[in-house]
Amino acid sequence: MRAIVRRLPMRDPADMSALHAEFAAGRIDPRRVVAILGKTEGNGCVNDFTRGYATLAMKLALAEATAASAAEIGARTALVMSGGTEGGLSPHMLVFATVGDGAAPAPGVKRLAIGTGFTRDFAPEEIGRKAQIDATADAVRAAMAAAGIASASDVHYVQVKCPLLTAERSAGRDVVCADTYESMGYSRGASALGIAVALGEIDAAKAVDAAVCADWSLWSGVASTSAGIELMRNEIMVLGNSDRWGGDLAIAHRVMKDGIDAPALWAALADLGISGAGQLDDAARARLAAVLAKAEPPHGATIRGARHIMRDDSDINATRHARALVGGVLAGAIGDTRLFVSGGAEHQGPDGGGPVAVIASI
Repeated sequence: MRAIVRRLPMRDPADMSALHAEFAAGRIDPRRVVAILGKTEGNGCVNDFTRGYATLAMKLALAEATAASAAEIGARTALVMSGGTEGGLSPHMLVFATVGDGAAPAPGVKRLAIGTGFTRDFAPEEIGRKAQIDATADAVRAAMAAAGIASASDVHYVQVKCPLLTAERSAGRDVVCADTYESMGYSRGASALGIAVALGEIDAAKAVDAAVCADWSLWSGVASTSAGIELMRNEIMVLGNSDRWGGDLAIAHRVMKDGIDAPALWAALADLGISGAGQLDDAARARLAAVLAKAEPPHGATIRGARHIMRDDSDINATRHARALVGGVLAGAIGDTRLFVSGGAEHQGPDGGGPVAVIASI
């Protein structure tokens, strides 16, 4: 088996024309789509309904192409929409599918492997707490096993779509916080700690309620979690390399220490045999299938000693500033704005930083 990744443009959150074209041309078998990640142009906050709008459009497109129901598609396919394309980031989708005709690689050669998993629906009072941590860890382990990824060291990116709290969901319940926007961070943070537990990055005994969004020494170097109003469970996609997969794609990652850590991207590119200076040339850029990163404003007032105002701006949310910052840094190096930059990196890399991963042909 081999993995294929297609990066497709979106004119608006419901635009599935490029996806339909891939199906019609036979470049993607809709029955073998296992996950779709998307960047939509909403605000990325609690009331960002572009995520749900795009998710519904994708379910309907896949249902039409496979004669399945939208509910069946949603039950088996990880559909992760991340809102916010601030700065120059371009709305787009990344379609992950499998093909059964790939020749197995030579012994010891590892290629891109994909595994998906799903938790049960969470009760509102479980969001941002240990119940979410534990269920996420179990689902990550199951996704790794399904993908044939034998070692945690071969995992390079774990994407989770997780729920958030609304006033209606919280009413009359002992929830982790009263602020609905703040609940997004708790849900992302608990999910990230679940990833870290599953991969042995942190001691499971430390992943308790009190640690979520409090103990910033606990983090995962491969976690990417995104909260949304459109679901109540965690949907999980594990990306790594495995000698059970063929094809020519592989994935590598590094951890950005802050939002301007371009050398982390260059190191991940080098792991895939891609080098350059200043900005990738056309030949190197053509090898890229996807670039994925997390963005988070630091809790302090400076970046490398220079003052920033991301957390002081009352007009624009700090996470939106961070997406624009990281998107600009990465786009300048890559020479492409079709980047999956997700905001809110609680326990996803060090404070103010986050993982960056690259999928490319090798």
